[in-house]
Amino acid sequence: MPGTKQDIINKLRKDILLLEGFKPPSAGGVGSIDLGEIESAFPNGVFPVGAIHEMMCASPEHIAASSGFIAGILSPLMKRGGACLWISAGRKLFPPSLMAFNTEPDRMIFIDLQKEKDVLWVTEEALKCEGLAAVIAELQDMSFAESRRLQLAVENSRVTGFILRCDPRKAGTSTCVARWQISSVPSQAEYGLPGVGYPRWQVDLLKVRNGSPGSWQVEWSDGHFVPLEEEKEMHEALVRNIG
Repeated sequence: MPGTKQDIINKLRKDILLLEGFKPPSAGGVGSIDLGEIESAFPNGVFPVGAIHEMMCASPEHIAASSGFIAGILSPLMKRGGACLWISAGRKLFPPSLMAFNTEPDRMIFIDLQKEKDVLWVTEEALKCEGLAAVIAELQDMSFAESRRLQLAVENSRVTGFILRCDPRKAGTSTCVARWQISSVPSQAEYGLPGVGYPRWQVDLLKVRNGSPGSWQVEWSDGHFVPLEEEKEMHEALVRNIG
């Protein structure tokens, strides 16, 4: 009997996770966002799609870093089909720069609005469109009730949403599945050569539903995210081979 009760509890937990956007790992890693060790912070070790992710941006530099990090996540999401919407009232993103992260800018639809309330309304309506791969919105503020409406929209459509919170001082409780803070880290020139290296980020997962928050440093290299420790080992090994 105890074993039967535990089996029922485990089954209920899995069902709840599925409803919240946390899918079990599939054979061969199909569906992975390829975030490396960061994905271990999520239930079942899988990045939750069909959910809302909140990016806390305290400065324009944080917005730029978060935009680049999101662009790397969009690449595998868009391979499953569908376009992406980027909604804002003051966009600074340069669309061709998305190609550096294997994201096709011609499959991005940019909606530039004048009023903050229009950004929120368009975002909610966009998240209801099942044919989209993802929706990214730049918002100054968002109440708990507004975040709840966005979450309800993706629970039906299974679209993945990213909210760039441009004024984190007002950030309170929300229904978002994860709260991130992304900042840039100085790059390192390739093998000591002059110039600028690959993009690097300090990734802080501040909150995650049913998961484990943590901090990591990653680099975008050869079309995917690489932990800096792993990149350092690869660099040292190559130097030894050359020497």
